[in-house]
Amino acid sequence: MPEIDEMLYSQLIDTIKTYHPSDDFSLVEKAYLFAKEAHKEQTRKSGEPYVIHPLSVAIILAETELDKETIAAGLLHDVIEDTDYSKQDIAEQFSPEVAELVDGVTKLEKYEYTSLEDKQAENYRKMFLAMASDIRVIIIKIADRLHNMRTLKFQRPEKQREIAQETLDIYCPLADRLGISTIRYELEDLAFRYIDPEAYFVLKEQIQMKQTERVAHVNKIVEELKVALAQNLIEGYVEGRPKHFFSIYKKMHNQNKTLEQIFDLFAVRIITNSIKDCYGALGVAHELYHHVPNRFKDYIAMPKPNMYQSLHSTLLGPEGEPFELQIRTWAMHRTCEFGIAAHWKYKAGKSGKFEKDQEDKKLVWLRQILEWQRESVDNKEYLDALKFDLNVYKDSIYCFTPKGAVISLLSGATPIDFAYQIHSAIGNKMVGAKVNGKIVTIDSALSSGDRVEILTSQNSKGPNLDWLKMAKTSQAKNKINQWFKKENREENIAKGLAQLQEGAKKKNLLLEELATPANIGRLLQKISYSDWEGVCAAVGYGGLREGQVVSKLYEEYLVSKGTTLEKEKIAKQLIDVEKIDDGRHREKTGKRSGITVQGVGDINVRLSKCCSPVPGDEIVGFVTRGRGVSIHRTDCVNIINLNDFEKHRVIEAQWSLPEKSGTDYSFRADLKLECDDRSSLLFDISKIFMDERMEMSAMNVRTVKETVIFNISITIKTKEQLEKITQKLLQVKGVHSAERVTV
Repeated sequence: MPEIDEMLYSQLIDTIKTYHPSDDFSLVEKAYLFAKEAHKEQTRKSGEPYVIHPLSVAIILAETELDKETIAAGLLHDVIEDTDYSKQDIAEQFSPEVAELVDGVTKLEKYEYTSLEDKQAENYRKMFLAMASDIRVIIIKIADRLHNMRTLKFQRPEKQREIAQETLDIYCPLADRLGISTIRYELEDLAFRYIDPEAYFVLKEQIQMKQTERVAHVNKIVEELKVALAQNLIEGYVEGRPKHFFSIYKKMHNQNKTLEQIFDLFAVRIITNSIKDCYGALGVAHELYHHVPNRFKDYIAMPKPNMYQSLHSTLLGPEGEPFELQIRTWAMHRTCEFGIAAHWKYKAGKSGKFEKDQEDKKLVWLRQILEWQRESVDNKEYLDALKFDLNVYKDSIYCFTPKGAVISLLSGATPIDFAYQIHSAIGNKMVGAKVNGKIVTIDSALSSGDRVEILTSQNSKGPNLDWLKMAKTSQAKNKINQWFKKENREENIAKGLAQLQEGAKKKNLLLEELATPANIGRLLQKISYSDWEGVCAAVGYGGLREGQVVSKLYEEYLVSKGTTLEKEKIAKQLIDVEKIDDGRHREKTGKRSGITVQGVGDINVRLSKCCSPVPGDEIVGFVTRGRGVSIHRTDCVNIINLNDFEKHRVIEAQWSLPEKSGTDYSFRADLKLECDDRSSLLFDISKIFMDERMEMSAMNVRTVKETVIFNISITIKTKEQLEKITQKLLQVKGVHSAERVTV
C-alpha cells in the first residue's frame, strides 16, 4: 500500500491535470521530492510526517487552479523557515521566481523582537510588501492557513482560540479582498468553531434538524426556475446551496434574531452564458415570484472591489418564505470562486503572469495599505488599523465624480475621503464639496449613488488638523499626516533629535553612542524608514515615540557589545546604583548572603520565591531594576522563559557558604504530597517533621476526589536535609508522591 504522502502527491497531480494544459509535471515532482527530503526528520503535532502539510497546501492551490510555480512554492513554503536550506538554495535548485515566492511566505523568525505584537506586525509588513511584488505570496499563505485551520484540533485550546481569532481578523478578510470565496467561507466556519464552539455546535445541530424541510423547499424553487428559464429560451444552470454557518450566525447576531426568524438558510443560484441572459433570467424570476422591495443589488454593472460580479435579489417563494437569488455568468462564477487567482493564464505548457491591467484595477486597496504602513511605525496602531481596514470595506459605498467615474469608499466616508481617493493634490486644495448639486459640510456622510463634486482653491493653505477626526479611511488620514510632516520637516527633525538625546540620557548614554551608522542601519530595517532624518522627524511630529526608538537603538548597542560584556556592565551599574562598597554590602537582616555573583563578589541578593533555591541547587542571578540581584534555580520556569533581551540580565552565581560559620543560614522549600484519604494521616505526616526537628511555616490541605493533597512550606539548611525528609515522607502509609514544587 502506498505511503500517505505518495497518495496525496497523486491527488495533487490529478487535480492539476483537470485544468492545466501542460503534461510536464517535472517542476512539481522535483519540489515534492525536495520538500520530502528537507522535512524527513520532522513531524507535525498530529504525529504525521511533516511533508503532509506542504502537500495539502499544494492541493488547495491546485484546487484554486494556480500555476505550477505557485504549486511548487506551496510545496516548499516551509523549507527556508524550518530547515537548513536558504533562499539561495531554492533559487539554485528551482528558479529565482519560486525562491521569491517561498521567501515572501517565510516569517521573520531570525529577527529578535521585544514583544509578540512587534513580531506579528513585522511579519504582516513583510507579507504585504511581498504581495506588492507578487500577489501569489498571499494566496500561498492563505492556503497554508486553511490547512492549519483544518488540523487545529491538535493545538492547545488557548492556541486554537488565538489562531482562530487571527484567521477571522486577517486571513478571512484577505481571502474576501482577493475574491477567493471558496477558501474564505471555510476559514470563517472553522474559525467560528474554535472561537465559540458552543454556539457553533448548537447552530449546526439546529440547522441539521431543519435541513430536510429546507432542502425540499429549495429543490421545488430550483425546478420551477428551470422550467421557467426553458420556456423563455434561456440556457441556465440552477442550483440551491446552504448558507455557511458563520454567515447565518452573523445575521442572527447583527439582527438580534433566532434561527426560526432566519428564512434564507439556503440561496438559489442561476449561472448563464452571457450578461444579457443574466438580466433575462432576473426578469423571469421576478415574474415568477414577488421580489422584496429594496433588496436588489446589481454587482454586474458595479462590481465589488474584489472583482465579484452577480445580480442579487430577495424573492418570496411559493410558500411565502423569502430566499436569496444570485445570477451570474460562468466567467463571473469562476472569478467568484477563485478570485484574483482566476486571472492567471497559461501558454503552451508554461504559466503566464497575472494580467497587469487587472492588477492595477483590482489591487488599489493593497497599494493603499502599503502607503500607510510605511508611515505607521507603532506596531499596535498598525495592527489595529490593518484589522479595521481589511474588514471595513465589506460595507462599501459607491459614489460618482461629476464625469461619472465610480469611486468606492467605506460606509460612513466623507467628502474628505472622496477627495483624497481621487488624488492627494485635490484633497490638500479642498475648500468645500457638493453632493447631488447641493453644498454640504466636508464631514457629511456619503451614501451609495451620491454624485460628489470637490471644490478646490489654489489659495487653500492645506488641510486642517481637525480633518484627521473627520476622515474615515486610513488612506485619507495618511495623506493628511504626510502633508503636515512635509510642511514642518526641519522643525520636526530638530525637535525629534532633542527628544532622542533626552531619551539616551535616561540610559546614562549619549545619543552618539547609540546612534552609530551600523545601529541606525539595523534600526531602519526594522521600522521601515529610509533615513535617520525621517526617524527624527517622525519623533518630532509624534508619529513615533522617542522611547521606542531609543529602546531599539539600545538593543542594537547591547548586541554590538556582546553578551558577556553586557552582563558585567549591568552588574557594575547595579553596584553604582546600590552604592555597594568593595563587595561588603549586607542584607537587611544583617547576615551575609552566602552567594557569590560573577565579577562583584558578595552583593545584595534575595532568593526568589518562585523557585526557592537552597544550597546544593544550581543557581543563576538575575539583575533586577533597582532591587539588587534575585537568585533563581537554573530550572526555574521564569528563567527558562526569559526573552532574548532579558537574558542579558542573567549572570553567574554560586553558593559560597563557609563550612563553619557563626551565621545561622536557613532557607525555605515547598513540598507537595499526594496521599490516600485515611484517618491519622495528618498526625503521621506532622510527626515526621517533629522527629526531624524541622519547622513548618505553612500548610495547606485539600481533597480532590479521593486524593488528599498537602502543600507544605518548611525551613531547611541544606538540600541534603530536604532530600532526607522527602524520603521519610514517602515511607508514610498512603503517601504516593512527595515532590519539591515552585509557588
